Amino acid sequence: MEINEAIKRAKSNDQKAFNFLLDTFWDDVYGFQLRRIENENDAEDIAIQTFSRAFDRIETFDENYKFGTWLITISKNIHIDLLRKEKKSITQVISNDDKSVYQILDESPSAEDKLITEQHLAKLLRDIKKLKPHYQKVINLRYFQELSYKEISAELNEPINNIKVKLLRAKKLLADIIQESK
Repeated sequence: MEINEAIKRAKSNDQKAFNFLLDTFWDDVYGFQLRRIENENDAEDIAIQTFSRAFDRIETFDENYKFGTWLITISKNIHIDLLRKEKKSITQVISNDDKSVYQILDESPSAEDKLITEQHLAKLLRDIKKLKPHYQKVINLRYFQELSYKEISAELNEPINNIKVKLLRAKKLLADIIQESK
């Protein structure tokens, strides 16, 4: 399959085209992030977010540009957004004569926050149960048992790329279920 053909088919929601594009560009996006942040897990997470966002918005892709460049731009923007969130969690350094004080936001949850989180978790678990069993399993292994893609691949005896795509698909379906239940 040619890249331009895969993009057109992906715009028609063809799952094989998504798989082809993921397989074709995974190493480029993952390698780009790995060079930027030098952390395999974070680079992998950002690469997955990149493909997820790109596939959600594939219809906005302009064929006059290179698809790989578009993906790298999305990946770079996701990384920048994550850095901005990190900076917001720590406030400005206040200098008073020779004493420097670092004000760090207290992010520990209040009693109300804990209750809300428990309620959201219960609802999330109910929503996850609406997915097909193989999607439930991959979400459970990744987010609740915190296994790596390699470990999930070994557990399910499937190639890593299948696990990545299955997880992307599971997250998309789960997001749709959550959106419908609002």
